[in-house]
Amino acid sequence: MSNYALWFEGIYFPAAVYEPEILREVRDKFVVKDGDTITVTFPKSGTNWLIEIVCLILSKGDSKWIQSVPNWDRSPWIESKMGYELWKGDKHPHIYTSHLPFHLFPKSLFSSKAKVIYCIRNPRDVIVSGYFFLRKMKITEKPETLQQYMNWFLQGKVPFGSWFEHVQGWLSMREMENFLLLSYEELTKDTRSTIEKICEFLGKKLKPEEIDLVLKYSSFHFMKENKMSNFSLLPNDVINEDFSLMRKGIVGDWKNHFTVAQAEEFDKIYQKKMAGYPRNLFPWEEC
Repeated sequence: MSNYALWFEGIYFPAAVYEPEILREVRDKFVVKDGDTITVTFPKSGTNWLIEIVCLILSKGDSKWIQSVPNWDRSPWIESKMGYELWKGDKHPHIYTSHLPFHLFPKSLFSSKAKVIYCIRNPRDVIVSGYFFLRKMKITEKPETLQQYMNWFLQGKVPFGSWFEHVQGWLSMREMENFLLLSYEELTKDTRSTIEKICEFLGKKLKPEEIDLVLKYSSFHFMKENKMSNFSLLPNDVINEDFSLMRKGIVGDWKNHFTVAQAEEFDKIYQKKMAGYPRNLFPWEEC
């Protein structure tokens, strides 16, 4: 990974997109404001879907914004070079996105009333999604096999570090009023109710017909065709020609790819690392 990797505070970042100076300044100097809305995920946990839903809630289902402005401008990743430039250019966004682990997030969050939506996903599905995603990117080392990528994942040697530490860090906020914990699984199972939950958290009252529009324009099919949301506008030096952000968008795809031995290997480590956490926090544990 040495040709692609930037290591900051022991966490791996793709060097083409991140710089240590920016990561340090974002952590120490970025000013989180009380009116901000922040979506946070470990990569491949429904990030872009959540961005789309939040943007549509704020526009009351009007699709003009999501069809005219790329999602990285609507809700920029503040730790990336592009997101940092928006911040430094006095265009402080009131909604933004991050993959940062808890301990690297802007310190100012913890003295603010900003609202944080944190979405988790079955790490087995995160592994499969991440494997196929990285194989079509040019800014990270490509895993040769799913087993190789699983090894990287379990060692925390994937972008943004250990899934286990990322989730554990952010879950420390779960009792706070300005923190909403969601899962990819509940978004998939009952999208409408989850959207209504997000509306309530953000203090946004939408009419039933406006909720219908949020559902329509944040659907897998619509996002897959929306160039402002499907990453097809990324330059050729970042993605392969056959790149597709929207692969399947389903729950439980790991069962189509894990061998029995891989499932047993993962479960052994998962149970050890997540011991002590209530099972009801993780909907995939109830399946």
